[in-house]
This record gives sequence, C-alpha cells and structure tokens, in this order.
Amino acid sequence: MALQYKIIPVTPFMQNCSVIWCDQSGEAAVVDPGGDVEMIEAGLRETGCKLVRVVLTHGHLDHVGAARVLADAHKVSIDGPQREDAFWLDSLPEQCRMFGFPRIESFSPDRWLEEGDTIEVGGESLAVLHTPGHTPGHITLFSTTARLAIVGDVLFSGSIGRTDFPRGNYAELISSIRNKLWALGDDVAFIPGHGPMSTFGQERATNSFVGDFADY
Repeated sequence: MALQYKIIPVTPFMQNCSVIWCDQSGEAAVVDPGGDVEMIEAGLRETGCKLVRVVLTHGHLDHVGAARVLADAHKVSIDGPQREDAFWLDSLPEQCRMFGFPRIESFSPDRWLEEGDTIEVGGESLAVLHTPGHTPGHITLFSTTARLAIVGDVLFSGSIGRTDFPRGNYAELISSIRNKLWALGDDVAFIPGHGPMSTFGQERATNSFVGDFADY
C-alpha cells in the first residue's frame, strides 16, 4: 500500500493542485483545487480512483476556487483549513474582483482542521500541522509512510511564502518552517503551492530565506 500523487497546475497563478490517492483502496483526495475543474476532473479520471474528500491548506482564491463545485459534484466534504482562515473564505467575492477571476461565492468547509487531526484517504493517513504565517489558518499535510508533505504556500523551492497579505506574520512563518517542517526530517519531499518540488534537506542547505545558514 502506498500513497500516490499527481500535481495539476491550475489558474493563471499556476497553483499546484494535488490529487493524492491510496493505490490499494482506490480512494482519492484533491488538495487545493484552485480552479480549472475540467483539468482536475481529467486528472482524477486518469487515476481511476474515487474522490472521497477535498482538502484546503489555506483560504486564498487560487487554492480554493473550485472546492465547492468539485465537492458538490462528487458529494464529498471539504476539510480545512484551520478556522483562523475563515475571513479569507468569507472574502472570496472580493478576492475574485481584485484578481480578475470569475465570481466565486463565499463558503465554509464541512470540517475545520486543527493540529493533530488526520486526513484519511483509503488506508493512508496524513497528519495535519497548523503552520501559520502566510495566513493565520494555514495547514500542512504530512504522510509518514510516503515521507511526503503538502505545504501550500509556506515554503517553496528556494523561497518562502509571502507575509504581506492581511494577517500574514513573518515570525510565525519562519517558526512554522523551522520548528514544524524541519522536524519532519531532511528526507521529506514536499509539494509547494507553486513551482517545483524539493526536499526539506535541500532547502535547509540552500534556501537563502530559511536555510540553516540564513540570517533572519
């Protein structure tokens, strides 16, 4: 049994929507469906798996824009983010106007996620970490068995998340990375919200913003 994944860049911001699935049970989850529902549906069909939940790392438009449409179409729940991001989900119509996206109505998830919760996908279980900084309610998903993390906009290959949006906090972001992500192990590969994958070990060695040598 193993957790599998497929990355589908969506929206003009090329946000990394992740389809993750258990290859034994045939159950799948979609993480951060920001838009382009047809592309996500096509990716799901390619896996041959059944969607059982939609998961959100945080409330920004490019990560959540297709969540309600996808969840309603498959009659599944939306899980996450942590409830401190409620104001971002409430402001979706304003976010759409600001960035020139078609209107998306505000919504609340079926389940807010907290530190210590788990996301079940067939026989696979992903731990939920509360990793604020980019947004106050940002969460990260971690699979111990796959040694894989889905980090949203906390950390990128060679960079870190922005903290200049409302309720962003640079000190919290650095703490989330150093105290929560690094603790998972250098061997852990991660899917960021944008751009290529990397490993925590690679970022500790080379990331000028938050590497072990960085002067914050």
